[in-house]
Amino acid sequence: ERAVVRCVPSEPKLSLRFVLPDGSAKHMQRDQAEPLGRALARIATNAAKGRAKAAKKSKKARAEGGPAGEAAAAAPAVRLFSRDGEAVAEEVPNAAAWQDGAVLQIGEAQYRVERNPPALTELQLPRSLLAGFPVCPKVSAEFAAPQHCLFRWYREQRPAAGGEAARGDGGPAWVETAAADRVFTPSNALVGLRLKLRCTPGDGTQRYGPPREVESSGPVEAGPGACTFDSRHLYTKKVCGEGSIRAVSYNILADTYAQTEFSRTVLYPYCAPYALELDYRQNLLKKELAGYSADLICLQEVDKSVFMDSLAPALDAFGLAGLFRIKEKQHEGLATFYRRDKFSLLSQHDIAFSEALLSDPLHKELCDKLARYPLVQEKVLQRSSVLQVLVLRSTADPSRKICVANTHLYWHPKGGNIRLIQIAVALSHIKHIACDLYPSIPVIFCGDFNSTPSSGTYSFINSGGISEDHEDWVSNGEEEKCNMPLSHPFKLLSACGEPAYTNYVGGFHGCLDYIFIDKNALEVEQVIPLPSHEEVTTHQALPSVSHPSDHIALICDLKWK
Repeated sequence: ERAVVRCVPSEPKLSLRFVLPDGSAKHMQRDQAEPLGRALARIATNAAKGRAKAAKKSKKARAEGGPAGEAAAAAPAVRLFSRDGEAVAEEVPNAAAWQDGAVLQIGEAQYRVERNPPALTELQLPRSLLAGFPVCPKVSAEFAAPQHCLFRWYREQRPAAGGEAARGDGGPAWVETAAADRVFTPSNALVGLRLKLRCTPGDGTQRYGPPREVESSGPVEAGPGACTFDSRHLYTKKVCGEGSIRAVSYNILADTYAQTEFSRTVLYPYCAPYALELDYRQNLLKKELAGYSADLICLQEVDKSVFMDSLAPALDAFGLAGLFRIKEKQHEGLATFYRRDKFSLLSQHDIAFSEALLSDPLHKELCDKLARYPLVQEKVLQRSSVLQVLVLRSTADPSRKICVANTHLYWHPKGGNIRLIQIAVALSHIKHIACDLYPSIPVIFCGDFNSTPSSGTYSFINSGGISEDHEDWVSNGEEEKCNMPLSHPFKLLSACGEPAYTNYVGGFHGCLDYIFIDKNALEVEQVIPLPSHEEVTTHQALPSVSHPSDHIALICDLKWK
């Protein structure tokens, strides 16, 4: 029999679970500092109660008197023996006494102590399953790691011609598939059948905990056929080599904005309603992102729940670790993922523009200038836009560090002046990190800048400066103008150039997304071609049944100079 002990230094109590000889399950909580003797005495009392109950039952059954009850109620001897067979002294505190491999003896019964065995705390399958698209379970475990767990995938047995295939108890009959990986891609042959996953938690030392099973809520459905990213995946089958970095920037269209009446009727009336649903789009997104074999992925418009429940678990299974930064007033934000075997995270330096502008002395000069234009200042401070910044270290060459920034600037077509202020704050902040904190480390700056190549913002990033008489300072009319010259020290280049468009909706198309790189330290090895105009417009515009967002991902391979 097993006696399972859970003992974590940060908690005052340990828990102990075992099944008494009479069949009753016990779950005890004891202070970690309490002497072992007290815990053993408590176990003896519980065992005695159990015996008394069992005796009463048998007494009733025999329907005869006698001292059976009292005899049975005598407390059994309870002792704990260490691995090498020595009895553990009763004054030893619980935390030290209950070691893995020790033996608990209750009367005649013996239990092997398992201390902190691997255990699953969560196992979930996505709600929507599509043939040809990866199914990535959400796995959370204690004293275990998903990469060390064992996975077995099952499918429902197809009903015979006469009706439903069933086990003896009326439930569905399950057939084991050949798949034993964390991610499972159902074939077309499984359309109409539900899936079941059996997961056994492991910790990488050949130690395994009790398995858990989860069944899908619905059957596998047919996929959409060809998607816009299929041809792009032909260029990204493998992770690129050691001296190269594959970067992706992608506004994935937040569910918050896709599922409104306005989106369905005004913004995307051409898109089939089911293709705007989150579960459907997530299937496409996970396949798209996994297929890019990227080292860095910067995403915008990421719903918090999408990050937690869908993207982080899925991309984790493909070797990427992710960090999320929410916009204060919204339910969406930014997510940046990096390949774990290529990079480790050194530090994180996220800011909200409005907050940084007011409180960080770095931006005092800009803040003072802005105070002269109260209308613009108020607008800038109302925005919840954020900047995510990570400093990563190369695992192959620890002397190589890189600063990765990700942002989503204010969206309004007439908000060019607001975007100029936001980008000025962003570049000052990045300068502080890449020039002061980590002198002269290269920068990769990705995002949805909501700025076309003819805008002041693009010109400022590209050229290093902007004059006070640039037309974007009066982008929203004379009463909201705020003329000021700005400069930054970086030599930045748009790695993917200036595509005709990165956003293609019914009423607009244009280039709004960029991957800016430090041209002193990095060069472009290749740009993965964007989908053809024909592919983008097959279903009129984006999003569509074959493309999950209204934006298109930018992908490029960079190498250190």
